[in-house]
Amino acid sequence: MKTSVKYILTIITLLSLGAIGYGFLIQDEDPVLSNKIIGFGTVGLFLIAMPIFLIANSRGKKVKDYMLTDENMRKMRERQKKKRSEPK
Repeated sequence: MKTSVKYILTIITLLSLGAIGYGFLIQDEDPVLSNKIIGFGTVGLFLIAMPIFLIANSRGKKVKDYMLTDENMRKMRERQKKKRSEPK
């Protein structure tokens, strides 16, 4: 992951967590504003930071390697049999 994306993700995550914390802090004073701030923090985490993280970390990887296809299931079974047959 490039360092610029890493810094952007760190900033978005910290801002979102700060917004959620601040929203809970002012909840007794202004509940409507508090709920909005908590909502914006949650949106920042799950709709902005998480997709950027997933896109940045999944570049260059084959999606097929992580799917449960018949071929991958067969390979997993073969590895299981091989582990069981090895002497300890």
